[in-house]
Parts: sequence; structure tokens; C-alpha cells
Amino acid sequence: MTGLIKWLGVLFILAATTGSTEPIRFFLGTYTGKSGSQGIYTGTLDSETGRLGPVELAAVAASPNYLALAPNGKTLYANTATNGCSVAAFRVERDGHLTWLNDLPAGKGGCHVSVDATGRTVFVANYSGGSVVSFSTKPDGALARQISLLPFTGSGPNPQRQTKPYLHSIYSSPDNRRVYACDLGTDSIWIFDLAVNDGTLTLANPPAAKVPPGSGPRHLAWHPNGRFAYVNGEMGLNVTAFQLDSKTGVLTAIQTSPTLPAGAATNGVTTAEIICHPSGKWLYVSNRGADSIAVFAIGADGKLTWQQDAPAGVKVPRGFSLDTTGQWLIAAGQNDNRIVVFKIDAVTGKLSATGQTAAVGSPGCVVFGK
Repeated sequence: MTGLIKWLGVLFILAATTGSTEPIRFFLGTYTGKSGSQGIYTGTLDSETGRLGPVELAAVAASPNYLALAPNGKTLYANTATNGCSVAAFRVERDGHLTWLNDLPAGKGGCHVSVDATGRTVFVANYSGGSVVSFSTKPDGALARQISLLPFTGSGPNPQRQTKPYLHSIYSSPDNRRVYACDLGTDSIWIFDLAVNDGTLTLANPPAAKVPPGSGPRHLAWHPNGRFAYVNGEMGLNVTAFQLDSKTGVLTAIQTSPTLPAGAATNGVTTAEIICHPSGKWLYVSNRGADSIAVFAIGADGKLTWQQDAPAGVKVPRGFSLDTTGQWLIAAGQNDNRIVVFKIDAVTGKLSATGQTAAVGSPGCVVFGK
């Protein structure tokens, strides 16, 4: 009898350790011009093996260049080229397909969308319009109405790229009390107070943090502990680490590091996406033109140490993201119409190619499901 109990125990352990896990769903924003793309695509990733499932059309949309999921995972928002520039809301179905709910005009040149922690407010950054916008949402996730529209003025030292404000991204703070927007044109990270009850944005005091002149801040990544933020300079080929004062909202720069190895060619190279690992141990930044992903280790003080210049495996890695387990990275190749999967080393954070790839027209954004 004792032997039977031991054998049953072994069988139970084997069943528990070999049981299959649900694949992780992800969504791809694309450019629909001449790439053959029809809109937003969806696929799955096996979190145990890194194997990709089929990538399928989730919703027809006009150049949905950037995507954001509501905190509950039930609604997806996208910048689209509908009627010039709009933000669209989609209901996420169980199979990953999307049902269009509605869209609203968002300004001029929308290039980034995000959602606050409550899911009640959606933010859009308008690149060519030089403005940020907030929208309230309905209980079903559809967009209700525009709440705030704030245009900016100013310029930077680069006469080709910084003649006026170019708002490139927008994010709520870890405590959801403030909002931060990267302005490539003025080297500013604008800071706003957020009225959580209705989504109103008010410029804070002080109104902005700065990166080194000519850097051109593009995207921002929060550290999971909420104490640090990292901003990549599109033109400066750098990343600036900031310490956040949660009481005042002030960002204080503590370090700026290059995203390319010493001596690397810089002509025609610009940074694109930046993501912090969910463990808080590593930071990843993509370099377009060099077609690489810089890997940094993050110290307890928030400062960065160079780890790796990993080949991105695609042409123009405009976007990438990490799966919810922190084991895999999917990079999107805007110019070679495919995505690739990398394995993340659990000790060093370094990337290694898996050989997993899938075709999709001009992907520019990767978002994992909740």
C-alpha cells in the first residue's frame, strides 16, 4: 500500500510539472500602406518553449501604428489613420479577435496611445501636431469624449528634427497621479497632474524634465519599483536614467548612457523602443539602422551597466515587447515584414535568437495580453 501511495505521488508530480500552459496572446500594430498589412494582428507564444502560434488578422484598421491594452485586458486602443488621425477602441474577444467599438478624432500625427491604471482615461501623443490629448471611456471600454487637448511650443538645437515640439509618447505615473510625455522637438519630458475622476490634464510645477540637448526623447519605461524612469534619445542614441520623487512628480536625471558600443557607426541610426524587464533587473533599447537591441543591467541605485549589443534579427526594430513571464522578447521588423522571438537569459538578461519567426506586413508595435 505504501508503495502504491508513493507511485501515485510521483504520477501527481509528473502531471503537475509536465502539464501544458495556456499560450500567451499578443497583438501587433502595423503600417498598412504598401506592406500588405490590413490592420491589427494577433498571435500566441508558448511561454515554455518560445514557439509562435499562427499570426492572424484581428481587426481591419488603417495603419494602427501603436496599441495599448486596458488594465483589465478587455479593451484595446489604437492610433489609426482613419479620417486623418483617430484613436479607436476595440473589444478583445476570447479568441484574440477584435470587435470595433468606436473611434474619435485625436489630433494630427498620433504616434502613441496609453491607458491610465483605472482604465477610465486614454492618452494620445500627437507627433506632427505637437500636442497631447486625454479621453474618458465608457463602462464597456468605448471612448466617451475628449477631455483635454494641450498643444506645446518651443524647439531644440537640431535644425532638421527640432524646429518645433514633436510629442512622441505619453504615460501615467506608477501611482497614477501624474502623466509624463516625451517631446522629441524640445528635449522635454512634460509633466501633468492627472484628475483621476475625469481625466483632465494640467501642466505641473515644475512642468518638465530635460534630457541632454539634441537627444530627442522618444519613449519612457518605468522601473517596477516606481522609483526610476528611463528615456531613450532617438537622435542622441542614448538612454537617460531618472529618479522619481513620488511626492512632487519631479524627475531628476542621474545618468545618460550610449545605446551603441564605442566606435559603432551612427550614421542613419536612431533608437526606437525601450522596455524595462518585469524583474527590474534589465533594460532593453532598440537601435534602428544598426538593427540591434542594447541590453543594460539596472543597479539598486537605478543606474545602468552595459551588458550586450544583440542583433535584432529584423530590419528596423521599431517595436518590441517582453512576455508576461519575462522569459521571451518579440521584436517587430518594420522594414522586412516579420517578427522574431528571443530567449532572455534568467541570470544575465542577455538575448539569444530562437529561430522562431512569423510574417506580418510592416509591424511596428508589440503588445502582450493581460
